[in-house]
Amino acid sequence: MPVVRHDGCDLHYDVMGEGPPLVFAAGLGGTAGWWRREVAAYARHYRCLSFDQRGTGRSTRVAVASVEQMAADLVAVLDHAGIERAHVVGHSTGGAIGLAMALDHPARIASLVIQSSTSHGDAYRRRLLEVRRTLHALGAAAYARFTTLLLYPPYYINAHDEALAAEEAIGAAGLGSPAVQGSRLDAILAFDRRADMHRVAIPVRVIVAEDDILTPRYFAEELVRHIPGAEACFTPHGGHALSRTEPAVFDSLVLPFLEQVTRP
Repeated sequence: MPVVRHDGCDLHYDVMGEGPPLVFAAGLGGTAGWWRREVAAYARHYRCLSFDQRGTGRSTRVAVASVEQMAADLVAVLDHAGIERAHVVGHSTGGAIGLAMALDHPARIASLVIQSSTSHGDAYRRRLLEVRRTLHALGAAAYARFTTLLLYPPYYINAHDEALAAEEAIGAAGLGSPAVQGSRLDAILAFDRRADMHRVAIPVRVIVAEDDILTPRYFAEELVRHIPGAEACFTPHGGHALSRTEPAVFDSLVLPFLEQVTRP
């Protein structure tokens, strides 16, 4: 369980497997545990790195200044792990971290999968995240229960109610204080690099489910319009948590892309 100190925060990360370096970056929850299935499976072919973002999990529960700060955190983690350049798979906020890395630290990222993320904060997202902020003031458990409704489509919740209740307890334990988590909400709402996206010069695949209510399809469409050569992949079901609700679909969209961009 390695740890590196960067910009006032102890950042915890895990590495598993051998092969081309592959980073998994989580969403607003921010913890490495989001990717436990993928890390276990993909480590057969890749050196998989997952990490707890600042303010979450095992890392120091400090406020976040910006998505760019979290991208710099990831670069510090890569330095500590001895990884010069990595492929990145980012979910939601993790996709924004990968995009910031591609713009501000281009030598450190080889390709990027952006799953269920945004191009900017708009009125819809502001209203939705303000509800999350209000619920967190009532307690981490309330925040976690509402998060389940945002992440998972009805068919999945109905089939996995008990398991999701257990996940909510884990998620609530990984959250920072309302002030810390609020800073994470502010950071993703403020992130808007559309004017810079034309500078992205790596392979990018953007993935979203049609029933994702947290990051609707139009964000993916805008990302693809702004990022040169980016590919869009849309799937009809899976919600915001596609990698968990439809893992076979997620793998079918991610693994061929990774095989292509890591081919010698």
